[in-house]
Amino acid sequence: MTEKKTSGMTENADYSEWAFRETNPADVFEKPEALDDLLVLDAGRGSFAGLYASSLLAELGAEVIRVEPPEGDPARRMSPYGMMIQGTGLGYIVEGRNKFHITLDLDRDEGRRLFAGLARKADVVIETFKPGHMDSIGLGYRQLSAVNPGIVCCSIHTCGQFGQEAERNRNQPDYDIVDQARGLVMSVTGESELDADVPETFKRPLKQGNWMGWYAGGAWAVFGILLALFHRRRAGVGQLVDCSPPEGLGAMANYAIPFYHLTGRLMPRAGNYDYAVFPYTYVKCKDGYAFISGSADPNWTALCEIIERPDLISRFPSIRERLDPPNQPVIRREIEAFTTRHTTDELLEMVTAYRNRPDRKGVVVTGRLETPRDVLRGEHWAARNTFVKTDDPHYGEVLVQNSTFKSMSRTPGRIKWVCRPVGADNAFIYERHLGLSEKELEELRTGGVI
Repeated sequence: MTEKKTSGMTENADYSEWAFRETNPADVFEKPEALDDLLVLDAGRGSFAGLYASSLLAELGAEVIRVEPPEGDPARRMSPYGMMIQGTGLGYIVEGRNKFHITLDLDRDEGRRLFAGLARKADVVIETFKPGHMDSIGLGYRQLSAVNPGIVCCSIHTCGQFGQEAERNRNQPDYDIVDQARGLVMSVTGESELDADVPETFKRPLKQGNWMGWYAGGAWAVFGILLALFHRRRAGVGQLVDCSPPEGLGAMANYAIPFYHLTGRLMPRAGNYDYAVFPYTYVKCKDGYAFISGSADPNWTALCEIIERPDLISRFPSIRERLDPPNQPVIRREIEAFTTRHTTDELLEMVTAYRNRPDRKGVVVTGRLETPRDVLRGEHWAARNTFVKTDDPHYGEVLVQNSTFKSMSRTPGRIKWVCRPVGADNAFIYERHLGLSEKELEELRTGGVI
């Protein structure tokens, strides 16, 4: 019987087959988990930065205990158009993956005592309260590390745990839109300020379409947590990880700060243009939009040959002319005069054919702008098991993205389940880690502690 081959090959077909066998996401449950010896408490409140951070750790095998107030995390109510499944929003269902969910009122002394008991056994605590709040109730790193020296505490907040802005905004919760506003990227996102065809009323800052501040903050938080755990393995002690999401976004803001430092001018919003490389933009095609790039001189020549416009080579002969802001809309329109007559697939075929020509002048890159519909219909993503569909006993049939670490040859990430209802794992977790009986749990429930 002939072995079934994977869909799609690189130029080195033998390598592609080997990579597929080594990292096939269908085999993840036959491999060990990298973090299966970690216990993580996620005590975040109303913040997807904390939720995303603990989700990544849970994908890699950590036992994550999600600690919600008895009424549930406010983040459960954040959902497009108010869409709810069993009282839980779409975003929280995704970010509840692989976690155990318990309830605990940290405003009560008994709730704090129970949390401290769990923290004595934990490796990591994640919290997104206002700066210093956990310390003020006796559950900060200073108190927890006194009884558990190896613990890693990650505090996520817009302004961090100290500094003038942390003091001034100490009563402000961590919100994504504030993280974006303070993280530099939003200041350069929006319609181009230097495009004369764009009405002035449209030239204003735009937030990212997703909760980028929260997600960037959560990703950087995990990076800090893993580094702290690596240090603990060598030194035997944990540490505090002070994560400010805008600083994470700022690290992704390209050259906005160096540009201001060198010129004294603010970087203008570029829209679909770029003031460092151009053409490097999206253009309209017959069936949607495609990215296209041909910025360096040889690549620009190649692009002009592909779109059958050699006159543009002499018209915009150097990078200096192509980066001139007034020229960029003109160049984009000239390119679109060609691309609007072709589909995105035809454009890719032409670019590929040109790249195979022995007389090619340079390299042009193109790629279709894909919607969720396009991605879910794509054979490429199906072959890579990029999405998984689960029939959850609480939330029904749910389609979510697979672990971003699924394609690892030794310790891949995985999705074991999606979300849990509020307090679904109270009995299991409190008995397992604190030895509480059903009678004790009932007393805690009656008293409003859990």
